[in-house]
Amino acid sequence: MLYDVIILGSGPAGLSAAVYAQRARFQTLVIEEKPLSGGQILDTYEVDNYPGLPGITGFELGQKFRAHADQLGAEFVNERVKEIKVQGEKKLVVTDKASYEARALILATGARHRKLLVPGEEEFTGMGVSYCATCDGAFFRGKDVAVVGGGDVALEDALFLSRGCNKVYLIHRRGEFRGARILQERVAETPNIVLVLDSRVREIRGEEQVASLLVHHITDGKEQELKVQGVFIAVGTQPNIAAADGVVSQDAQGYIIAGEDTVTSEPGIFAAGDVRTKQLRQVVTAAADGANAITSVERYLSGN
Repeated sequence: MLYDVIILGSGPAGLSAAVYAQRARFQTLVIEEKPLSGGQILDTYEVDNYPGLPGITGFELGQKFRAHADQLGAEFVNERVKEIKVQGEKKLVVTDKASYEARALILATGARHRKLLVPGEEEFTGMGVSYCATCDGAFFRGKDVAVVGGGDVALEDALFLSRGCNKVYLIHRRGEFRGARILQERVAETPNIVLVLDSRVREIRGEEQVASLLVHHITDGKEQELKVQGVFIAVGTQPNIAAADGVVSQDAQGYIIAGEDTVTSEPGIFAAGDVRTKQLRQVVTAAADGANAITSVERYLSGN
C-alpha cells in the first residue's frame, strides 16, 4: 500500500509526529529499530525539564508517548532500515524485512553516543565502560567511578552516580562546564563529586575489568592515574543518518540540514528531533519538531 507518511524512528520526535499524523487522518507507518519506543530518553533516569511532568522517569515518559500514538491507531513495525530511495513523488523505504512506499517521509532517527576513541574504550565496553549511567550505575554502588564530559548529560550522570557511588570523578577537557547553571550548582554542592578540569582521558586500563584511568592535565602537562572501577562517557552524540546519507543535505557534523519547519533539501522528506541541525536537543524540542513536521507534510501533500 501507499502510505501518506512514513516516520523513521520512535523517540519523542517520531512519536509526536505519529500523534499529529493520526489526528490529521494520515495513513501512517512508524518504523522503529529497537523493541521499545522512546529513543534516548529510555536511558534517562529522571526527566525534570519536560513541562507538567517534573521528575518523571525517561522510561515512563517514552511509554506515555507511545501509548498516546497507540490510542490514536498509529501503525508500528520493528525493522531496521537499510535504504531510502526517492522515486519521483514517492519515497521507498527498504528494511531488513520488507519495502514500504509513502508520499512523504519523516526522518526522526535521533543520534547515538560519541566515543572518546582512546585505548581501552572498546575493550572494556560492558566491562566497566558505559554510555548510560542510569542503565548501569547500580552495578557500581559503593565504588569509585568517573564521568567524562561537560554538558547537561555529564553533570546529570555525575549527580545520579553520586547517590550510590563512593566517589565520582567528573573529567572535562575545558576549565568550565557547558551544562545548565542549576546542574553546575548541584555538582559543586555534592561532596563526593571530584572535579578534574582542563584534563583529557588518555587511556582506560584494566585486565578483565576497568581498574583505572590515565588522565592528562592540559595546563601543566602532567599525567595522573585515577583508580576507578567504572567509566561513564557523556561527550555528546552523533546523528543516525546512515540510511539517508546522500539523500538529503547534511552539515559538517553529519546532522541533516533542516530548520524549525523540518524541511530538508529533498522535497517530501522532513527531519525532526536530534537528527537535524538545531540549537537545543531536548525532549521538548524533539516533540515540537514532530508537530512541525506533520504541519509541513500537510502543506507538502496539499500541493502534490
